[in-house]
Amino acid sequence: MTYDFDIPTERHGTDCLKFDRAEKRGRSADLLSLWVADMDFPTAPEIVDAIIERTKHGIFGYTEPGAEYFAALDNWLAQRYGWHVTEDEVIVAPGVVYALAMAVRAFTEPGDAVIIQQPVYYPFSFVVTENERTLVNAQLAYDGKRYHIDFEELERLIEESNAKLFILCNPHNPVGRAWAVGELEQLGKICLRHGVVVVSDEIHMDFARPGIEHVPFATLNEQFAQNCVACTSASKTFNLAGLQVANIVIPNKDLRRAFRDEVISSGYSQPNTLGMVATQAAYEHGGSWLDQLKDYLEGNWQLLGEMLEDRTPELQLIEAESTYLAWIDCRALGLDAWQLERFIEDEAKLWLDCGHIFGAGGDGFIRINIATQRSYLERAIDQLASAVEKRRTNL
Repeated sequence: MTYDFDIPTERHGTDCLKFDRAEKRGRSADLLSLWVADMDFPTAPEIVDAIIERTKHGIFGYTEPGAEYFAALDNWLAQRYGWHVTEDEVIVAPGVVYALAMAVRAFTEPGDAVIIQQPVYYPFSFVVTENERTLVNAQLAYDGKRYHIDFEELERLIEESNAKLFILCNPHNPVGRAWAVGELEQLGKICLRHGVVVVSDEIHMDFARPGIEHVPFATLNEQFAQNCVACTSASKTFNLAGLQVANIVIPNKDLRRAFRDEVISSGYSQPNTLGMVATQAAYEHGGSWLDQLKDYLEGNWQLLGEMLEDRTPELQLIEAESTYLAWIDCRALGLDAWQLERFIEDEAKLWLDCGHIFGAGGDGFIRINIATQRSYLERAIDQLASAVEKRRTNL
């Protein structure tokens, strides 16, 4: 079956965060919206069909995942990543951010240090500080083209802070790195050496670009798997975020028990019924849809790169290895964080995520969600380029 990702779907009036909440969040309603990380593509029709079929039953009481659900998850991970998971290892949660918060509460005490790598998805900071833990930033090193992990600095910070937990973003949002085997192995050894549990957010794992391999942290060796909480979900891959299902893989029974106890204490029990139906259908029938989607996104990456290179030499697109989120260095514009935000909204007429919200190292950058129709993305890039050209002329 062939899927057409060029056909736009009207999202206004659906109470969606991306389009219908601009004014409530202090933005103008006329901005083109490419900020929050969901997609403007309807999910795979096979998933929609499965949801419709389930709704015909008419009863949506408390539901728990069965053997077929876990088999679909295992088959997906095994076929695409060589990663087998068992039903006993998986805890179904309402989302990855929720799972990060539960991990913070399960494996640390108030005041304990938790390591993150900024610039990084901003809820990483919130789940640490709002749970009264100490945030320690092992900032990524940026060489002007690519991001790297400073392993000496990471180990120093772990030793100084006596950190108990490390939250890994793999692939990394927003900088687009899909961490290589050698990098993950070095990181894993450091954490084992110092007794630091690794929580690996792999929600964007299915978006590795051509020639790039996503390596789940837990697949590297058994020691790493036993020291890991792996956070996965079909939500980004198949645009199912509103159905609120994530699969948290915890091979270590002691870590799993502590995590499960924290989930229970939060008041959460049975997952979203339709979310489980959608997730199972996605993993059973969504492979072709995803592969065609990735081909389409690759065309969007090419369009973005060519337009920026042709019209805005001031802006540098960081070469992403994964995700559908573009990270762009705008520091050559000479604007501070507030000025850049005003420029993007007032001059380019775009609603994007400006880099300062991702923490240290984010000032002067912007993040653009390219998972939209190509015509919409082209309009947005044109508006950005026109604003930069106008500024260049007026200087």
